[in-house]
Amino acid sequence: MFARKLARNYDLLVVARRQDRLQELAKALMTAPNTRVEICTADLTNDQDVASLAARLSAEPRLGLLVNNAGFGTKGRFWETTLDSQMQMHQLHVMTTVRLTHAALENMVPRNEGAVINVASVAGFVRRQGSVSYCATKSWMNIFTEGLYLELKSIGSRVKVQTVCPGYTYSEFHDKMAVQREMVAGKGFWLTPEQVVDASLSGLERGQLYVIPGWRYRLLTALVSKLPSRLRIGVESMRKAARADQGATQ
Repeated sequence: MFARKLARNYDLLVVARRQDRLQELAKALMTAPNTRVEICTADLTNDQDVASLAARLSAEPRLGLLVNNAGFGTKGRFWETTLDSQMQMHQLHVMTTVRLTHAALENMVPRNEGAVINVASVAGFVRRQGSVSYCATKSWMNIFTEGLYLELKSIGSRVKVQTVCPGYTYSEFHDKMAVQREMVAGKGFWLTPEQVVDASLSGLERGQLYVIPGWRYRLLTALVSKLPSRLRIGVESMRKAARADQGATQ
């Protein structure tokens, strides 16, 4: 959805693992006049693919915006899932974000223009059984982006950074995990991709660091962030253990 919205104002480089899906997206986007879309097939959990993409971002003189949107979740308690799935999640959410963001900022900061959007999650503000690595990596993403914001502000840079933290969102995220949406949350807690992207891009224009789409999620994160750690952990531990099998929040 980011690509569909941004195609109106940017030439795009869209990155994903599946070339057929990328080609299908590029074809759909280029039906609009003056739209330029380039695709790049890459596995962002693969060091070599990430290094190649980072080198390209670092050298691109027109780089205006990086959106770190790749991510996935798993179901089950940490020790019951495969180690490989947990390692890949940390690689994708953390190390790939570090590498691509570093490449983008070393390009943007000297030019004093550009922006980076890191797609985190409401899960970054809470802890949940069955989503240990997901919550941890999304929490890291929030802290990482906040630190970058402070560094950029300290030098008076016009480069912007944002962490967008959606809650449950209608997408392939839960489909791939074979999670039944109605078992996860009520209808009022589900966001559309359009709502998330519109909130993110609107917030970016205003230089907003944290963007949390949906009033329910803004209220939730405001309340959770003010709870003492002991009380918050007590509340989270009272959730039904069965929910550990339901997976992460987008």
